[in-house]
Amino acid sequence: MSKNPFIIGAITALLMASGLSAQVNLTAETASPISVPGTTVLGLSEVVSIAGVADIQVLVGQTLTNSVKNVAEGKTDIAAAPFALPFLMSKGVGPYAALGKEAGAELASKLAVLYTYRLAVFGISSYKSSNFEGYNAIAGTTIYNGPPRGAALNRARGMIKLATGLNDGDGYTGVQVNWGQAVKTITDGTAIAHLLPMNFPDGRQGQAAASGAMVVHSFPKEVFESEVGRRYAGAPGTAGVTVEIVDGLFGPNFSVVSEDGMFRGYADIGGEVVNVSMDEETAYGLTKAFIEGIPILKAKSPMMPTVWLGETSLEFTGMCGAMPMQYHPGAARAWKEAGYTLPDCAKP
Repeated sequence: MSKNPFIIGAITALLMASGLSAQVNLTAETASPISVPGTTVLGLSEVVSIAGVADIQVLVGQTLTNSVKNVAEGKTDIAAAPFALPFLMSKGVGPYAALGKEAGAELASKLAVLYTYRLAVFGISSYKSSNFEGYNAIAGTTIYNGPPRGAALNRARGMIKLATGLNDGDGYTGVQVNWGQAVKTITDGTAIAHLLPMNFPDGRQGQAAASGAMVVHSFPKEVFESEVGRRYAGAPGTAGVTVEIVDGLFGPNFSVVSEDGMFRGYADIGGEVVNVSMDEETAYGLTKAFIEGIPILKAKSPMMPTVWLGETSLEFTGMCGAMPMQYHPGAARAWKEAGYTLPDCAKP
């Protein structure tokens, strides 16, 4: 049966008049499916599809250093981004040193934020049977500190340098293995201890703890509360986190060692970034669906209620200051309409 162009035209006009439109097709890159970025982006793809906003093809297990660059270059629509990465890109340093400062700054200017969350809090752990005694025992030992490159490795190395003054390859031996092999690397004894991103509770470490009781060591209180420790917490994409130690904080079969019953660590703050050229209505629809879907996302995993979803204050978002991004205009509109207040410095 032939299609009637007049009927098609009438339906199209009706959809446009009612404010409805066909879903757009988007691509997204994120980390492991069991991570906060992975869970959030996969949850986003679900809620925006239900809302009729977009169909998102999600690539998981990606190196976010590359993903952020892909969004800036217009190769990918959405990426999970630890906010340290756009900062490093804007300076043309670290994993973006090959770009140089000028090209890096230009690329970073192409990025905008939809919403934020806490990716993880970094802590050092080991099997109880290893008798590892925490940061004071790092010298001369072997530490699994993340994948071969990227934000997690930089964070782990930075925290050890801050706590002990030691450098990877000098004062201790760092082991780098991709996230897909993380649990195997923890369980097979490749390293004595592991300084990795964790959550409350943590899926990856929970898998490892099924092989034996584990211990997590809090970051040294004296260093954490020192001037240099506070400066470190104020770096782009960073937050100092202090939480009370309770049973099951990291999950079953975990104990926590601390000077005073509090766990301290440094967190990576980030969120979903898009290119500034994204259509405003698309960015608005994505963010609106996210805000309305926060209860759904929090129910995806036991860790998700603790990761600062829906927060907009500077304390929790890492926006402004040296961080070179602002909210996308469409995202800012969605947050305002939902009754949230964005800091002026984060508005486009």
